[in-house]
Amino acid sequence: MKKIVIIGANSYIARNVLLKLKKDKLSTIIKLYDYTEKHADGETNYKSINILDQKSVSNIDFNCDIVFMFVGKTGSIDGFDKYHTFIDINERALLNILNEYRKQKSNAKIIFPSTRLVYKGKKGIQAENSEKEFKTIYAINKYACEQYLEQYHHVFGIQYCIFRICIPYGTLIYQASSYGTAEFMLQKARNKENILLYGKGEVRRTLTYMDDLCNVLIRGAFSEKCKNDVFNIGGEDYSLKEMAALIAEKYQVGIDYIEYPDIAFKIESGDTVFDDKKLQKIIPYNYTGRYKEWINKMEKHVMK
Repeated sequence: MKKIVIIGANSYIARNVLLKLKKDKLSTIIKLYDYTEKHADGETNYKSINILDQKSVSNIDFNCDIVFMFVGKTGSIDGFDKYHTFIDINERALLNILNEYRKQKSNAKIIFPSTRLVYKGKKGIQAENSEKEFKTIYAINKYACEQYLEQYHHVFGIQYCIFRICIPYGTLIYQASSYGTAEFMLQKARNKENILLYGKGEVRRTLTYMDDLCNVLIRGAFSEKCKNDVFNIGGEDYSLKEMAALIAEKYQVGIDYIEYPDIAFKIESGDTVFDDKKLQKIIPYNYTGRYKEWINKMEKHVMK
């Protein structure tokens, strides 16, 4: 049984991972940390910290086996205007954690979620060593954090595992939504509005259902072989048009195609379909989530 710490415990993925850990009884102690006064789901083993204040960060107990690092600020265009915030939350926060980890002489493995946006878009599949390109502040924040983890491992021996996530969807917790691509389309359709797509909607993504995502993150965290490296998380291959079409049919709305606004076109990443063979060799996993089934169940199980 493992002692686990979750930092950024009120985030969308963190809340789902916590539920999965508790449901499967996979750990003995789970300590939760985030900025807000209380935990979103009323968990009591929770402490409020300011991730940007080193004294506050010192209150995190790194006497554990696994640290899930879910602190982060997502966004695309916003990063150019709010770069201070993006650098603080996405980079300084991790560096504060790493230095406190060192001070406490921790041996825990840090689990860090990264993003599809580090890749240069291309037809076909993206392996972990595929060409990189950074079109937003957020993208280069995430890649910088990947490099920080590698550096701290090389210099100080910290243990880590990086998981690149493409498009997560769904939730195991009612209303714990990511407000991501699928949920944006779904919200439009439920409001009886047409779904809006830029261009022809032909860019492709890997979709990962939340239950599968949690399973892979947890299995990776617990695996002795999954360490000090970066891995793609797999799922299903869909175009944005295909995603929208299933929702539009379900809710009897249309799809509107418009030209890319200038800035949106400049930061569009292109196709990002993941090759997860590297991870499958270490922790073989059968993805059971099906986007089409998730859509079909919407009315009975809202946002699940």
